[in-house]
Amino acid sequence: MKKALDANGAPSSPNLLSAAIEVDGLVFTSGQIHMDTEFKLVGDTMTEKSKKVMENLKAILDGAGLTFENVVKATVYVTDMAEYKEFNDVYLEYFTQPMPAREVVCVNALPLGASVEVSLIAKR
Repeated sequence: MKKALDANGAPSSPNLLSAAIEVDGLVFTSGQIHMDTEFKLVGDTMTEKSKKVMENLKAILDGAGLTFENVVKATVYVTDMAEYKEFNDVYLEYFTQPMPAREVVCVNALPLGASVEVSLIAKR
């Protein structure tokens, strides 16, 4: 049975999506962009944007009683691969070995004109 989890301070639109869903001990987060709780994009540099994305994800994980150490899979979307290294530098601040499996996809556009979006799968 699936259970919706609280956004725990991360931006969320409960009428459209759950911040995270738990099924059989796996927690699937919705994609997070560099948005505040008022649904406004924040950050000027990819470093600032990436930190906001990761902090939004951290809030959701915290609310589920999990940490980044529970993450087994990450999906990353960026709109400019030239900014990938800057994103990766921030990403590495949040994880320890062994790193979760991951893919990075360069896309033409993201919601609200965001530059980066990340979703996670964590195991309880």
